[in-house]
Amino acid sequence: MEDNRILASVGGMNITEAEVTEAILAMGQRGQNLNNPQGRRMVLEQLINRKLLLASARRDLLEFDPAFKAQLAAVKDELLTKFAIQKAVENVRVTDDEVKTFYEENKERFRTGETVTASHILVDSEEKATEIREQIVAGTLTFADAAKQFSSCPSGQNGGDLGAFGHGQMVPEFDEAAFALAIGELSAPVKTQFGWHLITVTAKSEDSEVAFDEIKEQLREQLLGEKQQKAYTSKINQLKILFPVDTF
Repeated sequence: MEDNRILASVGGMNITEAEVTEAILAMGQRGQNLNNPQGRRMVLEQLINRKLLLASARRDLLEFDPAFKAQLAAVKDELLTKFAIQKAVENVRVTDDEVKTFYEENKERFRTGETVTASHILVDSEEKATEIREQIVAGTLTFADAAKQFSSCPSGQNGGDLGAFGHGQMVPEFDEAAFALAIGELSAPVKTQFGWHLITVTAKSEDSEVAFDEIKEQLREQLLGEKQQKAYTSKINQLKILFPVDTF
């Protein structure tokens, strides 16, 4: 198979295509930039270097060095502890019925909430806001162009677009004005601690219930984590009986 193709051999130790792929995947986001012929060659060179160091360490019997033995013991203890944790929670399961029951008993938690998608123009005076509003209403200036030209908010470069937001995500005066607007309506100047705003709403989404199928797997992961934590705590409490703990 292609993955088993040997790309290099160092002192009898082979490096395969699969090992290069595994090394790239282990790098996460950074590895994506290396998944090309040139990048894979760089990774192969790194693996060759590691094999060279391993061959040298074996030749020099570094595994018998007391300092290495101490490090090895520490790593072994850490791995053994992690394995013990895995064993403590490996039988924890969450059934479909448990997920469904949790959803039904907590439906109020799974609502989208009302949202609006809005844009705004922020200026430093009511007079300036009123003047800009008159130009927009008269059709001599579009809202987006006015935002780019006059708004002191960074969103001005995007035509004032703030995206979608729910109740409580903006300061109260802005929140109240935005949610009171109809789609396409332009507000009167609105004063907040930041200055004077002109607001327009481009879309609205009513409060709705998140469907069970949309959130099922997320809930399963949440419940699994909670049950695993309980199993872990139970195991620790049992071990405290078997192995007395003294603190000083």
